[in-house]
Amino acid sequence: LGIQSIIRRKRKSQNINLHRQTETEVIAENLLNRDFTAIKPNEKWVTDITTFKVGNNSLYLSALMDLYGNEILAYEMGSKAGSSLVIKTVYSAVQKEKDVQGVLLHSDRGGQYTSKVYQDTLEAYEIKASMSRPGNPIDNACIESFFSHLKSEAIHPYSVQNIEDLKAKIHDFIYRYNHTRRQKRLDRQSPVNFRKKFS
Repeated sequence: LGIQSIIRRKRKSQNINLHRQTETEVIAENLLNRDFTAIKPNEKWVTDITTFKVGNNSLYLSALMDLYGNEILAYEMGSKAGSSLVIKTVYSAVQKEKDVQGVLLHSDRGGQYTSKVYQDTLEAYEIKASMSRPGNPIDNACIESFFSHLKSEAIHPYSVQNIEDLKAKIHDFIYRYNHTRRQKRLDRQSPVNFRKKFS
């Protein structure tokens, strides 16, 4: 029938086991500790940044996922991957969910997340910070997996003409991922539909 599945690219492991903390960094404990289960919405969030290249231009995507149903609660895109991008993502999630006191938010130890301004933002919203161990991307496997699906299914198989075209594909994929893409772990429901049944 001429049907061919999309095979995700295998990522080469990077053995980066050293992390030198600077005076301006704020390192949080790994409170998540690879326990990706959540019994209710807004119990555990995970976040990360990924990069896309279009010619000589780069686009950075910051996304935040609720582990209860793997829904992407908020995302922001920009030409720079600084602290402002991740703070805007947190702010968008907070504005959407309102009651976020006590939420656990896990990230890696990227400079955006170890910055004092980011940590101060979490503290202002009473969000608990958690961070992966150095050189352990599996500690944040859920959001890493989401980025992998996004790149293999929405970006790599198709030609991207420019940054605006790339942004449109990302918007479309995240909408479909949240609203129509069924997941086995969610009893074959989409993240949004799974969350609607929470009582």
